[in-house]
Amino acid sequence: MAETHEADDVEQAVITHYHLADEGLGNPSQREMIRRAQNLLSEAIEQAEVGEFDGNEYGGGEVIPYAYGPDADALFAVMAPILHDLPFRPAHVTLRYGSVDDLSATEHRVDL
Repeated sequence: MAETHEADDVEQAVITHYHLADEGLGNPSQREMIRRAQNLLSEAIEQAEVGEFDGNEYGGGEVIPYAYGPDADALFAVMAPILHDLPFRPAHVTLRYGSVDDLSATEHRVDL
């Protein structure tokens, strides 16, 4: 059985990294796919009540969608089908089991 990392008072994160077509912000069709995925992620996370989708960061040839909640594993379980559907590769997800300012927080990488 998988180890659980849930902690009620700690906000955990799912941070995804997708490589885009160029070294900037990607092309318009890629940005549109990300916008559609963002809407799906927001809706799925809200319906499952596992946290919140907090946005994307673009730059350096990648986009980084991120979401927060009390249990990174539960959050990723809801997000995974949508994240796998995006065609951009290479791509990976970082599950962060602790707040962003906790330098000792455990992280787990999952390749998409």
